[in-house]
Amino acid sequence: MTGSQNGCWGFNIWPWCWLCHFTNFLFLSSLSGLTHESHRKDVEQVYLRCSEGSIEWMYPTGALIVNLRPNTSPASYKRLTVCIKPFKDSAGANIYLEKTGELKLLVRDGDRSPSKVYCFGYDQGGLFIEATPQQDISRKITGFQYELMNKGIASDLHTVSAPCRPCSDTEVLLAVCTSDFVIRGSIQDVTNQAEEQESIIHVGVNKLYRQKSKVFQLTGESGNWRGQIKTLLECGVKPGDGDFLFTGRMHFGEARLGCAPRFKDFQRMYKEAKDKGLNPCEIGPD
Repeated sequence: MTGSQNGCWGFNIWPWCWLCHFTNFLFLSSLSGLTHESHRKDVEQVYLRCSEGSIEWMYPTGALIVNLRPNTSPASYKRLTVCIKPFKDSAGANIYLEKTGELKLLVRDGDRSPSKVYCFGYDQGGLFIEATPQQDISRKITGFQYELMNKGIASDLHTVSAPCRPCSDTEVLLAVCTSDFVIRGSIQDVTNQAEEQESIIHVGVNKLYRQKSKVFQLTGESGNWRGQIKTLLECGVKPGDGDFLFTGRMHFGEARLGCAPRFKDFQRMYKEAKDKGLNPCEIGPD
């Protein structure tokens, strides 16, 4: 289908949205530059109202402006952070941050930094994607995932000091109520990825309190629940004995570590808060 849809003329667009995690929407858009080869200097615009999703620009020519317009009050925009994660094989265009005509290079065409995520404040500008000169555009596809989130959450996910420092009792109790996943488990192994500056924690699950995505699953061989959680390499996580209460958030389909006290410490702080009537939510600590 070629024509005008979602405010973008000359692209092939196949959009769909569905309700995800209450009020969040997921949007997937594929666009083709081959449908307007005669307009190589065109600047097209796309308007996206979903909180998370992905863009795939096939055979890029000219430029593309991505306008993120989430279904929230405009007054809340200043509290939002935009994060993008280029596809591993993304090629054919530079991605810029644009505000009032000024461009700041965000992702250079050909940058193959694996798993790298780029974040910026919503009020810092929008995304401007410009195709680079190519001999054969039919072999190029520019694509990335994007997420809009509260600035505080984004800071926790991408700041070394946040996930590495021990959480206070209050932070742990709030994390239990607000995290995307909450489990009791042990560290089976840790895989360090020096290039990505990340560590993968292989977790054996003893009790699953909550998860929004199926990160932790029942394994067929052993009949045990297992899963993986990512954190920063600088946190220096190592395998060890004992159970922990793992909490955290989903970010681009991956579980990211939040607060993770030893389980016996969580039991203590939960009981103390409950005795005083201060625990923010109920959860079986046993």
